[in-house]
Amino acid sequence: MSELRLSELGGKEIVDVKKAERLGVLGQTDLEINEQTGQIVALIIPTGKWFQFRKAQGEIRVPWKYIKKIGTDMIIIDFPDEEYED
Repeated sequence: MSELRLSELGGKEIVDVKKAERLGVLGQTDLEINEQTGQIVALIIPTGKWFQFRKAQGEIRVPWKYIKKIGTDMIIIDFPDEEYED
C-alpha cells in the first residue's frame, strides 16, 4: 500500500468482504502502532453486534495484513477462513 496520512483514515467504514458486514467506522477504533517504526500493526475495533471473531474484552483486533483495500469511504478487510470461530 502507498503512504497514507492518519488523518485520511478517519471516518471510513470498515467492511468485512467475506461476511459482507459493516464492522465499524475508523474513529470509533484504536490503532496498534509499532513504537519503533511508527507503522500501524492492527486496528482495534470495539464489539457490539458482531460475528464471532476473536472477541476479547469487547474488542476485535484486525491485523494490518488483512486490510486489502482503502478507498475513499471504506476500508475492506479479508480474514482467512481459519481465523473465524464457529
